Amino acid sequence: MSQLKSMFLLMLAMTTIVLYLVWSSQGKELKRFTYQENVVLCHEQSEDMRDLKPKEEPVIYFITPSYPRREQVAELTRLGQTLMHIPNLHWIVADDNRLCNAMIMELLKKFGIPFTHISSPMPEMYRKASTVPRGVANRRAALHWIQENVKKGVLYFGDDDNTFDLRLFSEIRSTQKVSMFPVGLIGEYGVSSPVIKDGKVIGFYDSWPAKRMFPVDMAGFAVNIEYFLKHPEASMPYKAGYEEDHFLRSLNLTLDDIEPKAQGCTQILVWHTQTTKRQAPTVKIRKQSGTSLKQLLEELEYLGMAYSNSVKGVKSVLSKDGKTINL
Repeated sequence: MSQLKSMFLLMLAMTTIVLYLVWSSQGKELKRFTYQENVVLCHEQSEDMRDLKPKEEPVIYFITPSYPRREQVAELTRLGQTLMHIPNLHWIVADDNRLCNAMIMELLKKFGIPFTHISSPMPEMYRKASTVPRGVANRRAALHWIQENVKKGVLYFGDDDNTFDLRLFSEIRSTQKVSMFPVGLIGEYGVSSPVIKDGKVIGFYDSWPAKRMFPVDMAGFAVNIEYFLKHPEASMPYKAGYEEDHFLRSLNLTLDDIEPKAQGCTQILVWHTQTTKRQAPTVKIRKQSGTSLKQLLEELEYLGMAYSNSVKGVKSVLSKDGKTINL
C-alpha cells in the first residue's frame, strides 16, 4: 500500500512539472516568434505624387500582405488602381519574401501613392503546418512599423485580392476605436457581418463562428491608431482562422466599443473576391426581424450573392460571446 502511494505521488509530481513547463513556454511564445521573424524595410515613399487635393482628414494606413505568385502583379495593379483615387492614404505592402523584390518596389512607385514596402517572410516553422497562417508575418511587420512611425490615423487590413467600394474609405476615416461592417462573398452565408439592433452590435452573422468572440473577416474592421497604440502588447497570433479574433481581443475590445458602418451593417462595401466560381448559397433563416440582418439579407439577394429561405438551405446561427443561437 505504501509503495502504491509513493508511485501515485511520484506520477502526480511529474504531471505537475510537465503542465508547468507547457504553461510557462506559452508565455515565451511571442518572444520566440519575434526572434524568428526576419523583417527588412525595403523602401519608403512619403511624398504623394498624385494630383489630388489634400484634405484635413485622418490618414488611412492600408495594410496589404502579399506573396510571390503568378497573379501577384495583376492583383496589386488592380488594387493600386483603386487606391489611387483615395486621398490621405499610405499603403503598406508587406511581402512574404526573403529579399526585397525590386519589381514590386517599382510597381508601387508607379501609382504615386505614399507607401512603405516591407520584406517579411513567414517563419519556416509555420510553412509546414497543416493549416498555414498566411499573411500573419506580413501584418505583424506592418503593425510594428505603425507602432514605430505613426501617432494617429486609421489602420485597415486590405488583401490584394479583395474588391473595394470607394465609399468604404470615407466610412472608416471617422473610426474612434474599432469600426466594423459586412464583407461579401464569405463562407456558406455569402457574407460575414456584425448584427445591429438599436445602433449597437448584438452578435455576428458568420458561417464559421468557431467559438470566436469576434467572428469577423480581416477586411471587416478598421482600428483607430491612437486606440491601437494604447495597447502596446496588441498583436496577431500565428493561428490560422483566429488571427482577427485574437488581434481584436488583444485590444480589450467590447461589443459596446464597436462602431457599425455601412448604414448600420446593411450594405456591402468590400468583397473577399477570388478567381474561382461558386454558386450563390441559400441560407435557412427564420428569425431576422428587429435587427440589421433583415435588410442585409435583402441586399445580398438583390446583388445575387446569397438567398434566404425559411424552410430549406444552409443552417444559420448568430454568434455572441463565443456562443451560437440558431436563426
